[in-house]
Amino acid sequence: MTVGAARTQVLLAAVLFGTTGTAQAVGPALEPLAVGAARIAVGAVLLAAIALACGAARVGAGPRAVLLAGACVAVYQASFFAALDRTGVAVGTVVAIGSAPAFAGLFARAFAGEPLHARWAAATGLACAGVCLLVLGGGGAAGGKVSTAGIGLALVAGAGYAGYAVATKRMLAAGGAPEAIMAAVFGVGALLLLPVFALVPAGGLLAPGGVALALYLGAIPTALAYILFARGLEQIGAGETATLTLAEPLTAAILGVIALGERPSVTAAAGAALVLGGLAALALRPARARPPATPAEANA
Repeated sequence: MTVGAARTQVLLAAVLFGTTGTAQAVGPALEPLAVGAARIAVGAVLLAAIALACGAARVGAGPRAVLLAGACVAVYQASFFAALDRTGVAVGTVVAIGSAPAFAGLFARAFAGEPLHARWAAATGLACAGVCLLVLGGGGAAGGKVSTAGIGLALVAGAGYAGYAVATKRMLAAGGAPEAIMAAVFGVGALLLLPVFALVPAGGLLAPGGVALALYLGAIPTALAYILFARGLEQIGAGETATLTLAEPLTAAILGVIALGERPSVTAAAGAALVLGGLAALALRPARARPPATPAEANA
């Protein structure tokens, strides 16, 4: 797979991630934390089935790495929905998703030795600024619901997402199959989130609308999206991957206009342009020039 194809897969995964909020908005009113746990549980089952169908069994690392990545998935899911409850969907999303590239770049540098290029820093800064404008333009912070605890939880969510990306990248680099890694990691995450069903109201998930919502979220923005995400991550760095996933809030904003009748302001439109500019700075990065062939290679 070429680097360009890998970036395309990550961007497609981010687009699928971005449908989550709209699906919840048009679906039945359910406890968000229960929906998040159900999403991971359904996704884990489907990912295990995909891994079995593909004959993928190698995760490329020992149980410690799988447990770490699975714990990061659980932390991200739980803290993300808790943040949305405390500080609102728009602000919680921008802080969580917007902080993930910075965390991922730093984690990848500290634990995997990935370099932090100036292009990555510029693209990440541009896209994060755009996401902030999207939120401000949409009036997400205007409801007076922003809280210090909510912002803190959103930052924890961003760190959890970044930790998952870096840990998964290491397993892929060690030769693990993307399908097997996703099945194992999300299986651990689902087990860690099982107590949620006993702590919050979850009965609505058994109604037809709840079942349909859980199946959609588990199949499309989880199982399918994370397979694409892992396959793209196999070829590019964790920091760059996290920056490309900033297409998620952009997708959510577009779907808000199309499906929910929202009307973005000029500020929000400018934010969307900045996000696209930041993503383009990575996606259109020119290929490195190949070194000239040696005489032996030229005559081979």
